[in-house]
Order: sequence, then structure tokens, then C-alpha cells
Amino acid sequence: MLPRRRSLLPSAALLLPLCTLLAQGGATAQPAAQGYQQPSAAIREVLDAPALPRLLVAPDRQTLALLELKRFNSLEELARPTLRLAGLRFDAATTTPQPLATVQRLRLRSLLQPDAPERVVELPGSGFHSFAWAPDGQRFLLERRADLANELWVGDTASGRLRQIPFVRLNNALGQGEQAWLNPRELVVLTIPKRRGAPPRPVVSPAVQENLGRASPERTYPDLLKSPYEEALFEHHARSQLTLVDLAGGQARDLGEPGLFSAVSSVGDQGQYLLTERVVRPFSYHLTWDDFPLVVEVRQRDGRVLRELAKLPLKSGVAIDGALPGPRVFYPSPTKDASIYWVEALDGGNPNARVAFRDRVMRLDPPFSGEPLEVQRMPHRFTRLRFLDDGQHALLTETDRARAWTRSYLLPLRGSQSKPLFEHSVRERYRHPGNPLMRTLPNGQQVIQTTREGEIFLIGAGAGPRGERPFLDKLSIRDQSVQRLFQSGEAAYELPLAPLDEKRLLLQRESPVEPPNLYLRELGNGGAPPQALTRIKDPSPQLRRVKRELVSFKRADGVELSFWLYLPPDYKEGERRPALVWAYPLEFNDASVAGQLSGAPSRFPSFAGISPQLLALEGFVVLNDATMPVVGDQRSMNDGFIEQITMNARAIIDKAEDLGVVDPKRLAIGGHSYGAFMAANLLAHTKLFKVGIARSGAYNRTLTPFGFQSERRSLWDARDTYLKLSPYLFADRIKEPLLLIHGEADANSGTFPMQSERLFQALAGLGGTVRYVALPYEGHGYTARESVGQVQWEMSQWLRTYLGDPRNGNDR
Repeated sequence: MLPRRRSLLPSAALLLPLCTLLAQGGATAQPAAQGYQQPSAAIREVLDAPALPRLLVAPDRQTLALLELKRFNSLEELARPTLRLAGLRFDAATTTPQPLATVQRLRLRSLLQPDAPERVVELPGSGFHSFAWAPDGQRFLLERRADLANELWVGDTASGRLRQIPFVRLNNALGQGEQAWLNPRELVVLTIPKRRGAPPRPVVSPAVQENLGRASPERTYPDLLKSPYEEALFEHHARSQLTLVDLAGGQARDLGEPGLFSAVSSVGDQGQYLLTERVVRPFSYHLTWDDFPLVVEVRQRDGRVLRELAKLPLKSGVAIDGALPGPRVFYPSPTKDASIYWVEALDGGNPNARVAFRDRVMRLDPPFSGEPLEVQRMPHRFTRLRFLDDGQHALLTETDRARAWTRSYLLPLRGSQSKPLFEHSVRERYRHPGNPLMRTLPNGQQVIQTTREGEIFLIGAGAGPRGERPFLDKLSIRDQSVQRLFQSGEAAYELPLAPLDEKRLLLQRESPVEPPNLYLRELGNGGAPPQALTRIKDPSPQLRRVKRELVSFKRADGVELSFWLYLPPDYKEGERRPALVWAYPLEFNDASVAGQLSGAPSRFPSFAGISPQLLALEGFVVLNDATMPVVGDQRSMNDGFIEQITMNARAIIDKAEDLGVVDPKRLAIGGHSYGAFMAANLLAHTKLFKVGIARSGAYNRTLTPFGFQSERRSLWDARDTYLKLSPYLFADRIKEPLLLIHGEADANSGTFPMQSERLFQALAGLGGTVRYVALPYEGHGYTARESVGQVQWEMSQWLRTYLGDPRNGNDR
């Protein structure tokens, strides 16, 4: 399949009441007061402040788009009729993703003339989303979700004028934002077939699944197909038409016949051919759509099929961390050779097979009638292929999953052998070489930018023991020598975006009191101040009164840990206040890498709507992003999960107590997703915390029997570990009050709402103190204004109830 491309933007009916259940001290579980609660005025003011705009530089690096998104959805938007088919969720009327992040305001600004007035793009109506630049930056695209269609609009960069492409109804069911640019004025998109007809009528029938003696270890997924009717409904909505759109003339024409197209890309520097993927039957009731059988074809520009390149089977029976045998992951060449590259497994797709080479890269040249050629063999599993703009090389990356190690090669596309460029741990921060600077070709393809001297640019985070200092390096592909062109100082965080020429660097600058803005800096003139290109103001200046500090320390075995300390605006030195520790566990097979810091004190602190840091405005001390490393052999590290998170938690508490800012008798532990799983386990296996908050977590690992996070063993391979790591099975040991919050429509693998429901039932049945809040229409994260306010209210009230008023020193 083609490597997945993500859009620049993420993706009413009768409203259900908020569902809240409360059990306390052995009392029968009772519904709590219904309706949505509001947080304090201080938090509400922050939540209602506008979000910072997204800064999107045009491919020609001459224009900047300032994109202001609607910060929160409304419940009415979340309640739109939504189809849940084959692991997808999309709006039934328009086949757009649900929920959808929409544009509130769009402005354009010249980077060549920073003092020139901005151009405000007038948006005729609501529902605009998915902004994208044309390859030359002279135009831009927007989609608009209307009542019954997803429309395509094109804007002129020079004037800011926006117009609709008539008679084009986009189909985003399988290919959100999927488009193939042929040149800056023409592109191929996926549309609703003109003769699609009415959807199939519901049919009641038994839901039948079977397995005929073949092992098929699958992760748990929601929204799978369940009946022949749902198969037909999926096929109806996923069927799309390849449509060529001429942006200059505003015209569109269909190419070939409709199909279940999931991807389309142009091939060659002039878009000489098209590479497409089509989903075909048989479908599956235990796999999501992207594991269904797939036909990969190369086509003429008019849509006629030149050759079927591969027919990938249903991805059933594939080992965890395994791959399909035969061709997979197709890459169209973006340069003049117009070849097509793909990957094939040499180990049969079995990660446990002992082989000298695990994968190989293949190439097929136009006119695609001959036999493919082998380009490169790899000892480990293929990860990614990125082409250089010289048309002669690519950057090939592989991953050794057993070691959690990655290696990148400079791959000559013709002739000579590859050369290793860099290798490091998958989680390496301090010695990470950076990522190649990409540029956009006229055909819309992203390639690694090179200089005339055969060098590539690398942009990295520059992480170190004192935080991140981003850098820009120049790497010679001839002798691998590296020259540092720029590195950010410590007072401000300056992230290089692109060199405009040999002397000028475009960068994004921020500081603890300055939000991200674009600047122009002269290279080699470190004393000269950068020139401001934008002047975005702080939308929530009151948050600057929250004191923030990066704190580093070690746990008992010497592994480095850290947390971000947030002190309330009214905190006075010497006070010991109740505190919330918020964390998310990560796995490492190298203790030295586990202790590496991320983030930087020089960055502008901005808080998402459900961020626990906002509780500092309520008077609580917050220890956010507390590191929770689990270190060990990749195959068995979870055997010591409980012991390691306990060691982490003890070290965090000891350090916070040494700082003299927290009351060790009034501590809460909290987390979201895997962090919620961690929080429940700490309450079940330790007495370190007085109260807990767990959002959208999984608590019974027998319900995720074929792995979770980095765990590759099945329940039956590691039964004791799965049972030990299931706080549901230790509910009788959870004596501290626990707040459970979950989105009713959580579509994340493994964290079905049932996980929170069952833990609540267990704790209530055992006489525990527990509150369960189910948020209508919400997924794994929470996006409605009402939901976000409720979550902040719930967390604040829970801490106040069981830790006491943070400002009067009560010891509950």
C-alpha cells in the first residue's frame, strides 16, 4: 500500500444527557446530577480564549497562511448522524470525518514584504476545513462540509479570493484529503460517483464469523463490520470516482470507472502516470478496512489501467509485528525516472524467522511491462523511503524491533551500493541527527532538499540535559561530514523552518512569555536580532502567572527522571500544597535513553482544554509530564511494569517533597489512556497516593489478549503478566477514591468505554469510592466545549473533595 499521508488538519440530533454514576463507601451506585457543569471562572476564561493560529508556509516560501481553527466542537456537531463501518467513522450525509476541525478565520501574509497588509480570506458560510497549499503556493484548497456534500474550493493567493469548483462532491470515506497533483493547476481527487444511487436498505440477519484452524492474532478494534448489510453499506459509501480537476478553469472530468479507492498518487516529475489502490472483497468482520484485500494499479493519466502491480490479500493470520508476504508499501517516484518502488518481505513476513535479510526494495520502470529489479536488501524491517530531489538517491530507513533501533542509508536508485548515514535508538533524543528538510515539487510530491554541492539539511530538536535547543545542520552525502549552520539559544526557543538562501533562515521563535511567531534570521551573524514577520499576541496572559520549572532527578536504580512543576499564581514560598502527578509510561530497552529529557524551559507554555496544568489556577500544585520509564528487554519488560512505575512514583514524590512545595499526605495520581492504566495500577498496588483520576483507560488486559502498547506476547504466552497488569482484577485493593472519565464513543484500540464501565461496577460492588463520567459523543480525546468544561470541573471537584482546599492547608 502507499505510505499514508496525513492532512494538515485533523479530522445534530437529540442530545443525550451527561451520564454520571457515583458510588461511595459501599452505597449503591446512583446517577449523579445530570446536565453539564462549568469549571471555575478562571479556567472558563482560559478555555474561551481563542486558540493560537496555525502558521503554514507556502511551498514557494513567499506566503504565510494564518489558520484559526474552531477551538471546540459543539455537541450538535458531534451528534450528527455518523456511520461506523470497518473501523471508520464518517458523517453519513457528506462522508467527511467525524468529528471535524473547522476553520474560523484565514489570513494570508507576504513573507517577502512583512509590512504589507494581510489578506483576509472571506469564507462564505461555515464548515470549511482541510486547508492545503497548491505545489507552487499560488493557490490554496479548502474543503467545505455542506448539508449534503463535501465541496472543493480553490483560493487565489495574490487576492485571497475563494471560489467553489462546481459539481465536485469529494468522498473522504477512505482517503481523507487524498489528492494527486499532476502540476500546480491540475490534480486528481476522489469524488462521489454521479450514479451512486440510494444506500442499501437495512436487512436483519444473523451475524456469522468463523475461523477454520488458522491462527489470526488481532488487536481489538471498534466499529468493525458485523453483517452483510453493513458490508453493502460500507461498499456504497466507500465507492469513489477518480476526478481530474483543473483549478484554473474550474472544470472537472471523471477518469475511468468508480471503485473503492483508498489512495491515488502521481508518478514522475510531470505526473506522467497515476498509482492507485483499490479495496476489494472479501471484507472482514475482525479487521479494519485498511487490512482488507487491496489491488495496486498503475494507470495512464486518463485513468486507464496499464498494469496491476499487486493484489494484497486480507491481512489475516499475520504475526504481531509481522508483514504480508509479497509486495507491500508502494512509492511512486516523484522525479523524471517515473519508476515505481515497493517493498517485499524475504522472511515470509514472519518476524521470528532467522534470516540474513528481512526485506528488500524493488523497482519497476516505465512503461511497466518488464520485470521488476531488486534495488536493496535490508537485514531489518523496512520503515520508510524518502526521495532526494536530485533524482538519483533516496533515504532508506529500517528498524530492528528487537533492539528498538533504527538505521538510515543513502540509497543510490541506480547502480552502486547504499551507504549508512546514521543509526540510533528509536527513542533517542540527545544524539538524534535530525530530520531531513523537505520541499514540494510542482507535482505536489515531498522530496528531500539538496544543495548544488550535494548536501542535505537536517533539522533537529537538539535535546540535552538542560532542554531542547533546535538546530539546522548541513550533511554532505559524499563524505557524511556535518556542518552546523544554526542552533537556538537557551533564552528563546527558535525552530528552523527553512533556509531562504545562503544567508537567511526562516524560523519559528517563542519564549516563556512570547507565543510562536515567524522570524527571519541572518545566518553567520549571531549578534544581529532576528526580524519579526508575525506579531501574534498571547491569548491568555493570565497563564503567565503560573510558575513553571523543569525538575530533574534520579530514581533508586540511577535512571534519570524529570517532571514539569507548575505552581499556582498565589503560591507562597514555603507552602506545602496538595498536588496532582500526571504521567504516561513509556518503554525503553536502554536506561541511558530512558533518562533523556524532552521539552524546553524556553518554550511558550500553552494548555489544551483538558490539560491538568489548568488545575494550578485552582490552587493545586501540578507535576505534569512526570516521566514513567519502563526499562528492560523489549520482549519481557512488562514483567516488571508494576515494580518500575512504583519506583518512578516514589522518586517523583521524594523529589517533590524535597522541593518543599507539596504535602506528601495529599497527593493525587492521574493520567489519560495508558496513563490512566498506570494510575489505576498504582492505586491497586501501592499506598503512595490518596486519590486518583483515570481518563479513557484500559483496566482489564484479558480484553486486549493479543498485545497492547509495545507488548508483543499474547495473553496465553504471558498469562501472569496480563493478569498482574489488570487493575480490574485487583479492584478489591483499590481503597482510594477514583474518578473515571471516558468518551462514550471511544474508538481507540483497546480502550473501549466498557473498560471504565466494568471497573466502576467492580469498585462499586466491592464498596469502593468511585465516580464514573461518560461523555456523550466523545471519542478518545474530548472536543466539545461542554465536555471540556465538565472534565475540568470533575477533576477540580474530585481533588477538592478528597485532598481538601489547596489554599487553606487542610489535611484531609
